[in-house]
Amino acid sequence: MLYQKNWAQAWLGLGLVWFLAAIALAPSNKVYQQGLVLFLWLPTLVLAWSARGVLVQAWRRQPALWGSVLLLLAWSGLSLAWSPAEEPMRELKRLLYILVFLLAFPLLAQLGQARIRQLLLLGSALLAIAALVSIIKFYGVQRAPLLFRLAGIGEISHPILGAYVIGSALLLMLYEPPRRRGLQLLWLAALACLGAFAMLSQSRGAVLALVITVVMAPLWFRDRHSRVFSVLALLATGLAFLAVYDVIAQRGSSYRPEIFHAVVQMIAAHPWTGLGLGADYEVSAVGMHFDHTHNMFTHVAVEMGLPGMLLWVMVWLFTLGEIVRARGTLFGKVLLGFWVYSTLAMQFDAASLTGTPRAEWFISWLPVGLAMLLPWGRAENDACGKIAGST
Repeated sequence: MLYQKNWAQAWLGLGLVWFLAAIALAPSNKVYQQGLVLFLWLPTLVLAWSARGVLVQAWRRQPALWGSVLLLLAWSGLSLAWSPAEEPMRELKRLLYILVFLLAFPLLAQLGQARIRQLLLLGSALLAIAALVSIIKFYGVQRAPLLFRLAGIGEISHPILGAYVIGSALLLMLYEPPRRRGLQLLWLAALACLGAFAMLSQSRGAVLALVITVVMAPLWFRDRHSRVFSVLALLATGLAFLAVYDVIAQRGSSYRPEIFHAVVQMIAAHPWTGLGLGADYEVSAVGMHFDHTHNMFTHVAVEMGLPGMLLWVMVWLFTLGEIVRARGTLFGKVLLGFWVYSTLAMQFDAASLTGTPRAEWFISWLPVGLAMLLPWGRAENDACGKIAGST
């Protein structure tokens, strides 16, 4: 079959790495989006017909997850009927982007879980390089004071959203140390670059999400490796708190309680329909205007009403259910940590679910897509178990 050809699998694999790394390394957002079309959307569409059996299997193996995704996309599209969005066709095209992005994962699953993990590690390693370049450029070349918030290169220039991307890469690498000593040193250096970027961004939401996830990780990893990193995370957090308490505390709560109170009133004004997909809105609180709700769930509720928010909650919980089913595998444990991190990160600043691929996708659609790989990983493990049992 066409999708099983080596060149086809390499094409899709390149698309996954491009999605992860080029958000920082591409020379512009336009090039990043064009690369996604060339390396991910196009191969998925080209290979979809030959892989139709795989897509049917994906539905049969995860009907609740796929069903909730389709319902959410359908409701989002329906909300365009009352949305004041100036370009409804553009909003509809973005929904198709999401669907094609998710359809790519059952096809990627045919590479095998080991190769998928290698691709994720490669993408994360490239983001570690981007983190190092960002630090050198900002504090070395541009000579910014060390207490200034780090602005990264490319599309990780926003301190908060950039930290979410880098935090995702850190978690995807943290629990998969290489066996060779030389590679272990590179792995530690990559983790140091990613961790330094997260700290220097001064994104309290991203750092808090990371720390809580790493501290909780021994609950499901149950190994010495995770316990060591849990203790190190606590120590690093304590030292940072003592060293730069004034920097951490000076921004207070960043008006988050006041924003939330105002957003609840906005949701109450249009509880069933929301404003409609793609509607521009402002949140007015404490005499100031904010571009969004600073929370993924309330943002969805403002745009698509409580039905839209509940559908997104369904997608997110069914994603968790698939991950929990795979918790016996290393990949399942890594994804459980990634899901916890993403859930926490959504509470602080992320407010774009249906936009073009961007930083927010790392803590929304990427965890969903990775969970869609899991049925094939379980099939691989079952097959290995049968072979082992027969020898």
